[in-house]
Amino acid sequence: MRAVLAGAFIASTVFAGAGLAQDYPSRPVTVVVPFATGSASDVMTRLVVDRMALAMGRRFVVDNRPGAGGNVGTAAVTRAEADGYTILMSSSGPLAANKALYPNLGYDPERDLAPIALFASLPNIVVVSAKLPVTSMTELIAHVRRTPNVPYGSVGNGSSQHLAGAFFEQLAGVKMTHVPYKVTAQMVADLVAGEVPVSFQLLPNVIGMLKGGQVRPLAVAAARRLPALPDVPTAAEAGVRGYESAAWFAFLAPRATPRPIIERLHKEIAAAIADPAIRARFADLGAEPINATPEETARHIGAEIAKWREIIGKAGIKLD
Repeated sequence: MRAVLAGAFIASTVFAGAGLAQDYPSRPVTVVVPFATGSASDVMTRLVVDRMALAMGRRFVVDNRPGAGGNVGTAAVTRAEADGYTILMSSSGPLAANKALYPNLGYDPERDLAPIALFASLPNIVVVSAKLPVTSMTELIAHVRRTPNVPYGSVGNGSSQHLAGAFFEQLAGVKMTHVPYKVTAQMVADLVAGEVPVSFQLLPNVIGMLKGGQVRPLAVAAARRLPALPDVPTAAEAGVRGYESAAWFAFLAPRATPRPIIERLHKEIAAAIADPAIRARFADLGAEPINATPEETARHIGAEIAKWREIIGKAGIKLD
């Protein structure tokens, strides 16, 4: 009798879960993006959720909530109702690096969020001003060793560009000076002018200057070359093994969100990422599409937390 009752309970749970996924969503879904409208992360999110809206027959409303390096919007979703109608698109900062950067983060990305899908990676690119007489990673390292404290620019303390620079310093055994900017346009202008001659940038920030020859790409901090820059070697090819640094992006939900809803959302995200039009737009941005399961996404977040905790600790970087 116990076996029969247990079997009946399991069957009812399975059918209830299937029904929940089938009926979801019955109203619009809010997608919180903890970054500004028009940023690369915002653009990629809208490409994916617009495709999901068409497939699922419901609106997906993007709610941009920037602040504190992405912590504000990310934390808000950890407090949302776990019903699938508020989900999060966040990145490597709020989900990994910020755990080591901020002493009082206000949430735990591994404890408070349920991964849905890691869907894109945007590698950092080592770039120099065309005014700097450096054409390779080997020459850059030699130049920095001859000229201590060469400045490199980023879009702020704790940004992926800042951390990519700190990681480069550790692997190359050099010391540079980090120059944080509040405005990307000013940072890029100073890079072009040669005032801050080195940067570890995301492609969307410098694509125009690369095309115009004002900035020179030396290497991509990734395992594979970028389709958008096929002639630019990876860091390993350029002589700096192990140098992989990227802003990556994932969808997540409040921790107690039912598994059938997580699986339904993952299925639709995977379908969107497989769309050739979306993959082409990602390539234009310098982004690599990824189709990771919830379990793979959880493992990736854990590994990235450990990786950047070590790098940040060695560099002595802290934010308030």
